[in-house]
Amino acid sequence: MFGDLFSKLQEAQQKMQEGKQKLGDVIIEGEAGNGAVKVSVTGTREIKTIAIDSQLMTADRKEELEDLLITALNRALKNAEQAWDEEMKDVAGGMLGGLGM
Repeated sequence: MFGDLFSKLQEAQQKMQEGKQKLGDVIIEGEAGNGAVKVSVTGTREIKTIAIDSQLMTADRKEELEDLLITALNRALKNAEQAWDEEMKDVAGGMLGGLGM
């Protein structure tokens, strides 16, 4: 009994690791200011790119740029968190099904 349970737990751990690796390859975007600031992150919440419209690159728009950057980053990270939750829910569902629960 314990051998089977241990085997299922190892399988679940492997599936979680595979899910994490999969999310590392997924690119998720967030934007603000009607696309004036765009941020790309991985499903593991690693920032990959930041694109800023050149019109925002002036001293008098510094505060606006900062606000838009924060908004775009937060949106991208929230989307990445949702992708993470979905992937882990799928893994957990597979684990519970494999454990006979």
